[in-house]
Amino acid sequence: MSVNVKGRNIDITPALKDYVEKKVVRITKQFKTVGDIIAVLKVEKENHIVEITVAASGILLRAQESTKDMYSSIDLAVEKIERQIRKHKTRLMKRKYNNFTDAGTVVPDEVNGEEENGEFEIVKNKRFVLHPMTVEEAILQMNLLNHDFFVFYDPDIGDTNVVYRRKDGKYGLLSPEFK
Repeated sequence: MSVNVKGRNIDITPALKDYVEKKVVRITKQFKTVGDIIAVLKVEKENHIVEITVAASGILLRAQESTKDMYSSIDLAVEKIERQIRKHKTRLMKRKYNNFTDAGTVVPDEVNGEEENGEFEIVKNKRFVLHPMTVEEAILQMNLLNHDFFVFYDPDIGDTNVVYRRKDGKYGLLSPEFK
């Protein structure tokens, strides 16, 4: 496991790097295997933004927080990842033991579309034909449909891809890779 701290529009001081590493070590104690941890610290206007990505035990955890202070942004991002870990472990325990409840933990009946039994309800199943097109054509089609994402077949790669609109107005591309 290595902690990679990167900075954009900010110089990463040794104190800042040590603070990130110290906070992230708490997260790594929850898992048997932990991959690389990437922390990106950036400053945009007066906002201090922290993005932390943790690859651990076959899952990918990601958190982003923005405040006026870099240290509080780091604290909030780590807390968000810890909540994701608790939610993931609770879901695993519910599947293993149907009657699992922790005396100190109150588990709501429905959390973000999640039902009481820990499964997600699919309310619609849609089938469609994938047309071969380039990434640029897929972005144009997505904009014509006024959607936030678009699934298409890229004949150059020979695989199904997804383009999506990011919060900053730019576009992203998801390309599957099998291990």
